[in-house]
Amino acid sequence: MTANETSHTTHDAEQDARNLDIKIYVNGGIVHRDDAKVSVYDSGFMLGDGMWEGLRLYNGTWAFLDEHMDRFYNSCKTVSLDVGLTKAEMLDALNRTAAANGMTNDVHCRLMLTRGIKDKPFQHPSLSRSGPTLVMILEHSKPVDSLSSQGIRLATVPQVRGLPMSQDAKLNSHSKLNCIIACLQAEAAGADEALMLDPHGFVNTTNACNFFIVRRGEVWTSTGDYCMNGVTRQKVIDLCRANDIPVFEKNYSLYEAYGANEAFLTGTFGAQTPVASIDGKPIGDGSHPITRKLRALYKELIEQTTGA
Repeated sequence: MTANETSHTTHDAEQDARNLDIKIYVNGGIVHRDDAKVSVYDSGFMLGDGMWEGLRLYNGTWAFLDEHMDRFYNSCKTVSLDVGLTKAEMLDALNRTAAANGMTNDVHCRLMLTRGIKDKPFQHPSLSRSGPTLVMILEHSKPVDSLSSQGIRLATVPQVRGLPMSQDAKLNSHSKLNCIIACLQAEAAGADEALMLDPHGFVNTTNACNFFIVRRGEVWTSTGDYCMNGVTRQKVIDLCRANDIPVFEKNYSLYEAYGANEAFLTGTFGAQTPVASIDGKPIGDGSHPITRKLRALYKELIEQTTGA
């Protein structure tokens, strides 16, 4: 890292003093952040037994809400977690929380649902007899400029994204220890975040975002078999197809990643974030023309769908 570079993460946001006084949704109530609490017996705190979703609010509209809600409800169904609200009721709760905070734009929401409070501090799901617990944290949130101007430094780590029968990476689970270990390994290597491989050694994803490379005008990403199938990931794939940019979901190795002309990350918070280096090897010449084009196309899509 040079003297002009800053260590950061893909979710670094501009400081906003308003976030010190936000109101948070907890089980139907909307309370000041200082009063937003859950029990130490809650299954999410105790075991990571829960699902979450990240959402962004633009011009009073939740971007790509249907896709996010489909993923959230499907994930909850997979683990037999009763949401307790219809999708319409969930949208109403989101909008009431935003209104209580006077929020309309550049807002990030962390929507979290756990199996609820346990009778005893043990694993079995049947012990969660008082639930579920639903929390919505809405913050004023804009990515710091250095994410797009400087890019992210990645390090390949030994921690991999596992097989679906161990813990399916398509689930946005509260149990994120796998990704946290990967992030710690990357930090120990002097990088910002981790580049994770799949069980077969192919390039997969980072600890926090989906990963893409650009080679000779073609956009590549993983097959999606071992990673979170991100909403923003799919929007980028769709934008490539709609704008005659060749795009492939395929297996590829670090050899192709190191030799890429560009690399970038996708996620609800940062949209498209350029990658500066992988394992200390600079990626491309730093101009990121395809990444910049996709950022512009994605911004247009947000404007078209939300009026922002």
